[in-house]
Amino acid sequence: MLAESLALSAALFAIGVVGVLTRRNAMIVFMCVELMLNAVNLSFVALSRLYGATGQVFVIFVMTVAAAEAAVGLAIVIAIFRHKQTVDLQNINLLRG
Repeated sequence: MLAESLALSAALFAIGVVGVLTRRNAMIVFMCVELMLNAVNLSFVALSRLYGATGQVFVIFVMTVAAAEAAVGLAIVIAIFRHKQTVDLQNINLLRG
């Protein structure tokens, strides 16, 4: 059971990494980051069966960080969309003005 959970976690994390590196849409990039955080949560929970409840405590901290990241990230994406009328990361260069 542990090997299957860790393999699923690794597969989800790899899908998230590929999505972050290949996609241009900011919303899809944020979803892929959330997928990577959930993969880490899955591995923490799987390993907590061996090493005690410490992994589950880390999951709570990762979930709070993910919620804060989603709220702040969505606010930034909405502000950029209102200003530039696009969420395509290649078209957004805020330093150029």
